[in-house]
Amino acid sequence: MLSDTSGGTSGFQWHVSGEGPTDNGVGSPQPEEEESASGVSDRRAKVTVIVLCYINLLNYMDRFTVAGVLPDIEQFFSISDGKSGLLQTVFICSYMFLAPLFGYLGDRCNRKSIMCVGIFFWSLVTLASSFIGKEHFWALLLTRGLVGVGEASYSTIAPTIIADLFVKETRTNMLSIFYFAIPVGSGMGYIVGSKVNDVAGDWHWALRVRLQHQTSHSECFFSELNVSLYFPLHFCCSPSFILSTFGFTTVAFVTGSLALWAPAFLFRAGVFTGEKQPCLKVPCDNSDSVIFGIITVVTGILGVASGVQASKKLRTRTSRADPLVCAAGLLLAAPFLYLSIMFAQASTVATYVFIFLGETFLSMNWAVVADMLLYVVIPTRRSTAEAFQIVLSHLLGDAISPYLIGVVSDSIKKSDSYMWEFRSLQMSLLLCSFVAVVGGAFFLATALFIEQDRHLAENYVPSGE
Repeated sequence: MLSDTSGGTSGFQWHVSGEGPTDNGVGSPQPEEEESASGVSDRRAKVTVIVLCYINLLNYMDRFTVAGVLPDIEQFFSISDGKSGLLQTVFICSYMFLAPLFGYLGDRCNRKSIMCVGIFFWSLVTLASSFIGKEHFWALLLTRGLVGVGEASYSTIAPTIIADLFVKETRTNMLSIFYFAIPVGSGMGYIVGSKVNDVAGDWHWALRVRLQHQTSHSECFFSELNVSLYFPLHFCCSPSFILSTFGFTTVAFVTGSLALWAPAFLFRAGVFTGEKQPCLKVPCDNSDSVIFGIITVVTGILGVASGVQASKKLRTRTSRADPLVCAAGLLLAAPFLYLSIMFAQASTVATYVFIFLGETFLSMNWAVVADMLLYVVIPTRRSTAEAFQIVLSHLLGDAISPYLIGVVSDSIKKSDSYMWEFRSLQMSLLLCSFVAVVGGAFFLATALFIEQDRHLAENYVPSGE
């Protein structure tokens, strides 16, 4: 039987014990509760996944609530598109730069304590951000940056705990459940944020509605898993790991752009076509945030499930199934995202249909990319690898994309008319389709190396101790 003798400090110290006790030394062993691959009971392992999924759901709700009420925030602070984009960029930069620190700590220290402190801090600064006045936009930027501290402590460590608890197909299934929380939580962030804003008549309340749920789970009652100190650099620098990370970076770029700007773009399209009234005072018409949120939830569920199932079926034919599925998802998403942006001025229904299809294909990547990382990196350094991927994908992805889209929109805009507010944002969002195609190419390149890198990771034997 496998057992963890680390005692809650550092290092996985596994040993193999003999058979279980018998009655007077005779007969079959006494039945024990089924255990997962880590030695943790199967029931406790599943409870752990449920808790991690719930917190991840709140994580992404918090991340995209601001986007759900963005027109109100722009009106409240009287800010431009470029400054609006900074709200997401500041958060992602904080999250990105702190991820290596928490990845390092997660591979060496008590993971439960790290995440408890992070969740408490995250809740505290979210509450603080809901009391900011209209003369202090800088304070909102500051608190959004501090939210990244708490989320980095959680997002870096949680997937590696699941990877340590399960193996093979079970691990893939559990990771897919965990990553369902990304699109579902994102969509609920738009929906809950906009609806709370409508009811309260104040966007500040959208940031307060989830705090009791976040804090109530700050005790983090899941098992503590720790790992040893050894990590060979060449596993982090394997071709499949680097190429898939660049591929995932393009996913982050596109999702980051759409997450912040899609509801605002749909609202401006409605104003441009005369279907909506311009926002002259808060609260604004946030119905597009609700619809986009619902689409995000549904497409996320369909996309993640489709990606996992397509990968499973394709694995019977080729061991390169995972990167090929990711490549197909991005290459199929690109034309539908382009059509959704271009049809916004002609047909609202067609726009939503193309957004639905584009987001579905885009969401096929989440669980599959996570699974690829975990089987090309040795178990004792998965938190560090997660942190590296977070840094690179956010640095070149959603840390810059919301701000970049806003700056490009401002540079294209020739006047403050409603037509140019729509046109400039429309043209800047077309960049997403091009980036998606580039991402597909990175995953196709990953397929060339995935077999050899997986073999090296699975057969790695550390030298020294």
